[in-house]
Amino acid sequence: MSATKNLFPKLHNAMWPGLVGKGGPGAEPFIALDTMLDLTAKAEVNGVKFDGVDLFLYDPHTNIDIDDAGIAALADKVRDKGFVVGSVVAPVWFEGAAMGDATKRANFVTAVRKACRIGRKLRELGARPYGVVRIDSASGVADWDKDPKNNTKLIAQTFREAARVAEDHGERLAAEGEICWGGMHSWRAMVDLLEETDRPGVVGFQADMAHTLLYTLGYNAEKDAILPAGYDWKNKKKLDDALKKLTAALRPWTIDFHIAQNDATVKGSGGHDNTGRHCPVDDPNGKLDIPHHAGFWMRDETGAPTKAFQHICWDGCMFPNQTLMKQQTWNNILATMIKVREKHGWSTLN
Repeated sequence: MSATKNLFPKLHNAMWPGLVGKGGPGAEPFIALDTMLDLTAKAEVNGVKFDGVDLFLYDPHTNIDIDDAGIAALADKVRDKGFVVGSVVAPVWFEGAAMGDATKRANFVTAVRKACRIGRKLRELGARPYGVVRIDSASGVADWDKDPKNNTKLIAQTFREAARVAEDHGERLAAEGEICWGGMHSWRAMVDLLEETDRPGVVGFQADMAHTLLYTLGYNAEKDAILPAGYDWKNKKKLDDALKKLTAALRPWTIDFHIAQNDATVKGSGGHDNTGRHCPVDDPNGKLDIPHHAGFWMRDETGAPTKAFQHICWDGCMFPNQTLMKQQTWNNILATMIKVREKHGWSTLN
């Protein structure tokens, strides 16, 4: 039971830290979905617990071709922990690419269709009251840079095809801006892509606090940097001003939000390309004041809550398994998310 004044947004934990950067050659083993659910369920701060989880629809957690009986079992498993499902991640990268050839692009849309089917079924079962289907371009920055204008048009065309599928299933798609994805690797490129896709209300933006911090620094897109080279992180006002500019451009598109910490460096793990370094929520090298900076995404230019999403989700990929298996890791995360909700949340649905 929540002991806080604000009931929204609901607080979710991502299950994919048990998958991303795990299981490949030289990488640590996967952490099972059951284990991630247990760790999340045991987290508690002053009587407040997580409300739900966001899922990656990929083995070994959830097979994208899972049958209806399997989806029903998944719904029961999540509800048995007292949770609901929020957003789900479509595995568009493995056989698809929004900027690829006809086969790759068709595979991309197929992955979205399969994810939307699972998402809709979870809704019908009463296990998923809100959330989106997460996508990205699944294409590299270097390839995109060979022909930026036409490649953005091609990605947008694929996104529109995926949007038609999403609409048929009553779903929305959120493109997660991240410096490793071509056409989504800078804040300007991301805005350009969303405008080119031109499906507001169906295709929006998923803001991750760690990844979007790197947008301000211009990683992979120096011309789009907002903060100057050699920026002194002690100058908090300059960071706030940069995030104000960034969020003014992307917040109107934002339909899904990840709470995260970042130390302004990049890393990869296993087979994952270098991207924003998710840090533990209490990392002394973290550059974000999470409760403060979350407000740049959660409040509009007048200071009012946007209420653009009913839940927020912690994202902390590529942590060592030793860190992920510590219960205190999740208690610390939950404590920070509670602070975010108390600072920027609301008490009624409407």
